[in-house]
Amino acid sequence: MFDRLTIRIFTLFLLTIAFFLMLVMLLPNFDSRNLTYLANKEKQSGNILAKQIEQELINVPKTSFRWWMRFIVVMDNYQKQEQSLFIITPNKQIITANSNYIDIVKNFNEISQNIDDPAKKIYDSHEIIGPFLINYSNEKYQLYILQSASDIQSQFVNFIFDHPFLLLSLTMLVSSPFLLWLSWSIAKPAWRLKQAADQVAKGNLQEWPELEKIGPSEYKATGASFNHMLRELKRMQGLQQQLFSDISHELRTPLTRLQLATSLLRRKQGESKEVERINNEALKLDAMISDLLSLARQQYDNNEIRELKQIDVLFKSVLDNAVFEAEQIGKRFSIGSNPSNKMILCHPIALCSALENVIRNAFRYSRNQIVINFVVHQQHLTITIDDDGPGVRDEELEQIFRPFYRTSQARDRQSGGAGLGLAIVFNSITRDNGMVKAEKSHLGGLRIVIVLPIYKN
Repeated sequence: MFDRLTIRIFTLFLLTIAFFLMLVMLLPNFDSRNLTYLANKEKQSGNILAKQIEQELINVPKTSFRWWMRFIVVMDNYQKQEQSLFIITPNKQIITANSNYIDIVKNFNEISQNIDDPAKKIYDSHEIIGPFLINYSNEKYQLYILQSASDIQSQFVNFIFDHPFLLLSLTMLVSSPFLLWLSWSIAKPAWRLKQAADQVAKGNLQEWPELEKIGPSEYKATGASFNHMLRELKRMQGLQQQLFSDISHELRTPLTRLQLATSLLRRKQGESKEVERINNEALKLDAMISDLLSLARQQYDNNEIRELKQIDVLFKSVLDNAVFEAEQIGKRFSIGSNPSNKMILCHPIALCSALENVIRNAFRYSRNQIVINFVVHQQHLTITIDDDGPGVRDEELEQIFRPFYRTSQARDRQSGGAGLGLAIVFNSITRDNGMVKAEKSHLGGLRIVIVLPIYKN
């Protein structure tokens, strides 16, 4: 039954409340200034002293002049060093030679008047003991002893006990590690489930068997459902992969026939606008199918091995080709900051293809200028590609990496593209644990930002 989350939380809550109540009730008992009753040895010593004083007072008649002065003389004879004696008469008068502590004696007398059960209490650096019985002139007198305290409590501890809210705060502070441990024991399965969900969000559909073994029964059931969901996602992913592959291959056959028929028609009737239009649309359809197959292979069926590559060596051929192409089409391609010699772990062919795809898009849509920069900051490589083309609206910057998404502006409409190029780029970058996004460029067009992790030795 304790395996259920509801029972566990309720039980821990009750234990925590009981723990706090116990501390609040017991801690004040540790205050040494509280009234405590005497041990037999202390009680016996006080009674002996009272009897000795009583024997001396027999010779002092109460009718004598200033009889109470004789009391003081007798007490002076019996009190020890750093000790003061006080006698309280039946009419509550205090007889003593030391009047500095009368207020303490009065306060103690109000809470300790039982002669059969004398007590003691600490006041700052002194402790007072009593009362002890003295019989004088057929009346009962009370003897109190004031002396230096043998166990003085520190002022800091006194301050804590005198302020209940501070005492409660310290109690909560001391018990915080225990409460944190209890909270963590409950939250740990949820944290593991969040880790698994984060991995799924990154495209990792690996099952987590430990989710079905840790935590309360509710978490175990959730873990089992989570792993079942992953298995279904894998199955659907396989079906989608097969569907992409089958559709692409099935479309290739009639497309090939269409291109062959177009070629035959051009031979028989020669060139015409209609034949040229058919041929262009066939070429676009062929390019779209190629992009679909490329995207499907990257997402589901890519056997390329990740390798450690030096950044400047990895992208050298891509940049050389970009410089050559820019010269041929009469546009300015500049490298603001050169690649570093740091190492990255990546799928080299797919990553180079992604960067080349972004650069070619910049060539296609730019008016005159394209700028690329490579910046290493801490443990990340940031690549920015800027162009001075028409750009993309702010609300579409996050959408352009979706498959088949085409912007509403002329940037994408004029090209006649199917909207798969940047989706392939996005997939290639994320497979290498990177990130890609689009921003407004300082050149007036579009900026593509690619962030890749630097390899740690």
